[in-house]
Amino acid sequence: MDYMNLIWLFILFTALQPALMKRLQETLRQRKIEEIQKKRGSRVIVLVHRQETMSLLGFPLVRYIDVQDSEQILRVIDNTDDSTPIDLVLHTPGGMVLAATQISRALRKHKSDVRVLVPHYAMSGGTLMALAADQIIMNRHAVLGPIDPQLGDRPAASILSVVVQKSPEKVEDETLLMADMAQKALNQVWDEAVSLLTSHMPKDKAEKVAEQLSSGQWTHDYPISAEEAQDMGLPVSTDMPVEVMDLMKLYPQPANKQGGVEYLPRK
Repeated sequence: MDYMNLIWLFILFTALQPALMKRLQETLRQRKIEEIQKKRGSRVIVLVHRQETMSLLGFPLVRYIDVQDSEQILRVIDNTDDSTPIDLVLHTPGGMVLAATQISRALRKHKSDVRVLVPHYAMSGGTLMALAADQIIMNRHAVLGPIDPQLGDRPAASILSVVVQKSPEKVEDETLLMADMAQKALNQVWDEAVSLLTSHMPKDKAEKVAEQLSSGQWTHDYPISAEEAQDMGLPVSTDMPVEVMDLMKLYPQPANKQGGVEYLPRK
């Protein structure tokens, strides 16, 4: 075999390698999901967004909860027998309120147990989905986040706060319009949270928790620990199955997102 053929083989292998690696990872994920399903006797659904970026007051997102996610998850829930529990593995910085609301409502209506598992974090719309669960299982270092609505990149609660602090004659019409939309958005998210929470706590307690999560008392990226969530009254456990943490290893960051962490495996 001459050098030219070797070069062409190398080029062909290099071109096919990403597709082959992707296929291998998909196969490994499917096997791990099947293993978890058999062990827990449930239907496992995995929603992982791995290309996230963070900012101080919110999440400018590359990957987020969208209508495609909601369509796929709703189909899975519809095709799951009423007697089969659902385990939803969530790793997401949030996303569209519409999509998160659709998923939350479908989970709440499922007749068997619904468990949301959070290996690392489920912020914003991810937390809204977690509120629909009978049990929220978090890694001891994992976090949830506030569900206060955002209008573009601006927190709805902050828009209202600015309007309240100014005299009406000093506020532009566009700002007043945004304030009206902000109030509606806050009311809608609060109502949705109360509706989800009343399935596993008294209504007065549900209203209090919904207010904490949706009022904008924290920045949108405030990390709510498992302990803090338990203090709120959410049905949180930290008994995270090791298989779920192993599953997350099969969702690495994209190749162009180089990490800076190195360590030696434990012997």
